[in-house]
Amino acid sequence: MNRRADVLILGGGGVGVAAALYLARRGQRVVLLEKGLIGGQASGVNHGGVRIQGRHVAEMPLALRARRIWENMEAHIGTRAEFVACGHLKLARSEEQAAELDSWDAVAAEFGIRNVKLGRNALREEYPFLGPDCVAGSFLDIDGGANPRLLAPAFAARAREAGAELLERHDVTEMGHDGEGFRLVANGREFRAPFLLNVAGYWAGAVAATFGEPTPIGKTIPNMMVTEPLRHFSGRSIGVVGGDVYLRQTDRGNVIIGGGRAETIDEAQHTRPLPAISRLAMRKAIQVVPQLEGAMIIRSWSGIDGNMPDKIPVIGPSHTTPGLFHAFGFSGHGFMLGPVVGQILGELVLDGRTDVPLEPFDIRRFTGQTVTI
Repeated sequence: MNRRADVLILGGGGVGVAAALYLARRGQRVVLLEKGLIGGQASGVNHGGVRIQGRHVAEMPLALRARRIWENMEAHIGTRAEFVACGHLKLARSEEQAAELDSWDAVAAEFGIRNVKLGRNALREEYPFLGPDCVAGSFLDIDGGANPRLLAPAFAARAREAGAELLERHDVTEMGHDGEGFRLVANGREFRAPFLLNVAGYWAGAVAATFGEPTPIGKTIPNMMVTEPLRHFSGRSIGVVGGDVYLRQTDRGNVIIGGGRAETIDEAQHTRPLPAISRLAMRKAIQVVPQLEGAMIIRSWSGIDGNMPDKIPVIGPSHTTPGLFHAFGFSGHGFMLGPVVGQILGELVLDGRTDVPLEPFDIRRFTGQTVTI
């Protein structure tokens, strides 16, 4: 069976489903192919951070536009996905790390962001639950958190309502460009379209290589866990300089904790947390919040994201294949950006432009290729 579309999307994470919704609402025939389940990898297994604080300067325009979408998420997809602007507190555990907090202040100021700086005494007064290792902090009130298990499915539901065809458990076994358009084969079916969005997470690197644009993509596999409900101590999302542990207490009292890297079982879809890594992450969390000692971990999980050497994603057009657009390699911090990057890909397909500078994300920073189209 030959299925023709205007746009094919390869990958059902946050970027893919947001692009499907945006394009379908603009009248495009969209087919999305996901080899697993919608939101089954990085988009659905992360910490749920919706933060501007600490981002690379190149990501700031993306993050600011994304934040406006998050503020109005319910209007976009019918749910806030439990998004709460609880604020993000980033902590330093040494004077060197405190200097890193100061250096980001200069980046923030360029974009009109004003965060609150806290020294050791101010931290103790404002956040008495913190441990003695915390020597300084930076707080940004517009940051927050959401439930990653809710976001991609909600986007997918609205995309289907708008007319997009989203197919799960469709592993693409053949792909190519015949000079007129793209041809993909999955589950014995053939799919064709003049445009292809490569948003397949870690596996997007192999897709880019198929079209002559190899990148040094690696895996990042977050080791995540959640505690039993505990007496409420803070609604803030909390991170540390260096990113080796991060946590957030939900309204229900559970504390979501991430830290370290899990492992893959195979090259398909499967990962698993590591007990030794979980214990280490818990020890680090207890150093930050001592009252977590003795808390029971009730669940742990992981997933796979693409990791780029410079820690910022590839976003933008292919320079070898007309009609191909990439967005991958978010290196563990793409959850917030998914909705806006999906919109931007739709704009590139339909309008040929977007208002966000994409030069820092160009795939040619890895391939060294010149523009051929």
